Amino acid sequence: MSEFVELSSFDLRYESHRLRDDGREARVLASMAQRGIEKPLEGVDTPQARFLLNGFKRHRSAEKLGIACVPYVSLGSDEATGILSLMRASTDHGLGLLEQARFVDDLLTVHGMSLTEVAETLGRSKAWVSLRRSLLAELSGVVREALFRGTFPVYCYLYTLRSFKRVNGVTPEQIDRFVAAVAGRGLSVREIELLADAYFRGPASLREAIEAGKLGWSLDQMKQVPQDQEGCSEFERILLADLETLQTYLRRVLTKSLDPRLTSRAFYAQANLLSGALLSQLPTFQERMKEFHDRSGQA
Repeated sequence: MSEFVELSSFDLRYESHRLRDDGREARVLASMAQRGIEKPLEGVDTPQARFLLNGFKRHRSAEKLGIACVPYVSLGSDEATGILSLMRASTDHGLGLLEQARFVDDLLTVHGMSLTEVAETLGRSKAWVSLRRSLLAELSGVVREALFRGTFPVYCYLYTLRSFKRVNGVTPEQIDRFVAAVAGRGLSVREIELLADAYFRGPASLREAIEAGKLGWSLDQMKQVPQDQEGCSEFERILLADLETLQTYLRRVLTKSLDPRLTSRAFYAQANLLSGALLSQLPTFQERMKEFHDRSGQA
């Protein structure tokens, strides 16, 4: 049952746990200006404070619109209970992977729950919890701030930059410098991918230009690169390099997966999750590669 509470009554310490999205927030603000707040905010009422857990976009929009009281639903009387309740309904509340990871980390470190307790309470596997804990642990301060402030796309980090982390010679400091150089510059996902390829695979001159903030010039340079002596464009060279990397790692995984040194339950829990995700993509990958192979053979 919802109630109306004063906007100023909320403790916003969990605001940094949720990803910012200025585009969505602008739409929320416009909707609230026309129709008011249609969904109540959610949090927990503890003896110490009323902590907001869900509805930060609505909270900031209400401040801008001068709304003093907002609809509110309490998820419990302590923070851990409220977080668990929010995460159990994460599909409805749209918690992203990194947001889940941030709350999981709090449950484990701040609220003293064990990995098994979190998994059982959420109805998830221990591998599900462990994966999110390890994902958050790998984020540097620079990267974490950019992702949660919404100045660098989560998609680009998860599916572009993390792949470069596995390339020999790419250091966490280089990842930080790249993120710092492009975050908040209004670039598209495609533009960030092109700049990442230039930064981590291209010549030193492009890397220096990107770090100096010459992003438009760097993108123009990549678009204007003439075909090489073998007749390949820049985009084609990048794909060839990706295919070579894929072939290398494929051979490596096939060999290592049979190694008798793989014995720990923690390893197999995480490996099962990752291998399952790969197997789910295998039919599409096989079909796409066969079509690509046939097409390239006819060229």
